[in-house]
Order: sequence, then C-alpha cells, then structure tokens
Amino acid sequence: MKKKAFRAAAPYTLPICAGFLFLGMSYGFLMKSKGFSFIYPMMMSLVIFAGSMEFVTVNLLLAAFHPLHAFLLTLMVNARHLFYGISMLEKYKNMGWKKPYLIYGMCDESFSVNCTADPPPDVDRGWFMLFVTLLNHIYWVTGSVLGALLGYAVHFDTTGIEFVMTALFLVMFIDQWEKTKNHKPALAGLGCSAVCLAVFGSGNFILPSMASIILCLLAGKKRNREETEEKEW
Repeated sequence: MKKKAFRAAAPYTLPICAGFLFLGMSYGFLMKSKGFSFIYPMMMSLVIFAGSMEFVTVNLLLAAFHPLHAFLLTLMVNARHLFYGISMLEKYKNMGWKKPYLIYGMCDESFSVNCTADPPPDVDRGWFMLFVTLLNHIYWVTGSVLGALLGYAVHFDTTGIEFVMTALFLVMFIDQWEKTKNHKPALAGLGCSAVCLAVFGSGNFILPSMASIILCLLAGKKRNREETEEKEW
C-alpha cells in the first residue's frame, strides 16, 4: 500500500523538486552570505517550511527583534494558508496520525497537488497525500542545505542575491494576476503600498500597508455582498 502510494505521488512532485532545489539553494546561499552556518537554513527549512517567510526571516534575524511586527508580517505573508486549510477540511478528515503532519507541511505546491490530483483507485489517498507533502518537504530542506554548504566551497560576490526574495514575490504576484480576472485586490495592494511608502518611508511602511490592504479588502467584500443581494432582489 505504501509503495503504491509513493510511486503514485512521486511523479507529481518531480516538477516541484526542480523549483524547490533551485530556490532552496538560493536561500542557503543567502543565509551563508549573511554569516549564518548551514545549521540555520537546515533547521529553519525543516521547522518553518514556508519559503517566502524564510527569506523574510533572514532580515528579521539581523534586525532588532519586534515580536508584534514579526507576528503580523508572518500572518500577512502566510495568510493564504488559512484558506488552504479551510478548503482541505474534508480531504484531511479521518486521516488519523497523518493529519497533523499534512496540516503542518501544507505549502502552496503540496496544496495544489493534494487538492487536485486523483490517485489511482487502488492507492490509499491518505498515504498519497502524505508522500506528496513529505517529498516536497525533503526537496526544500535538501536545497537549502546544499546552498549553504556550497557557500563554504564556492566564493563569489553575493551582492544582490537577496533579490531572490523580491523575485519570488513578483512571480507569485504575476501568477495570481494571470489566474484571476478580478484584478481589484492586486491593484488595491499596489496602491496602498505605494501611498504608505510615500507617507511613512521605506523603513516603516509595511505595517500601515498591511492594515490599509486589509481594510480595502474588507470594504470590497462588503460592497460585493451588497451588490449580490441587490441583484437577488
């Protein structure tokens, strides 16, 4: 049963493997360039397992620690997982001991596969989803450790490597833009960020931006609900 589930899950994760190894190595290089040993990216990838937040954490570790700022930033960066979790309630039902790890290891890519893939009828879905999640977790940790270890052996100018994080968010933004026809939330996010950047400056605009984006989204949701109710009447 386990072997069948592994063989069914592995092909779905191979494209993810290529991306995770590259991004993980970039993260490992970045951590090494900031003076951290390979233990840090290894443990952070193993425990946090949230690629975008791990990149953000690099600067959080180097700056003065502000618990509230770190909490709100983490919440905003990974808020989408709240909706992932809600949509997977039925699929994770009755999974027994597998459920805690499936919840813990649910990254964007694992969610996409487990939410849409249909394993063969003779394959246990619980084991299938477990192996998808586990393999993706292994790919990310492996890439991070390799990047950090290569940082010891390969010496080059790492100036600008932190742009990988910016590029990651840019790719995510473009991907979401292409997948939806409603661009109002994206435009609201860009507008709020630009205004707060101009008003508060580059060092203090993140929290005001997040707050204003949430208010805009809530206002937009309320307006859509009212328009829907008017149409029904």
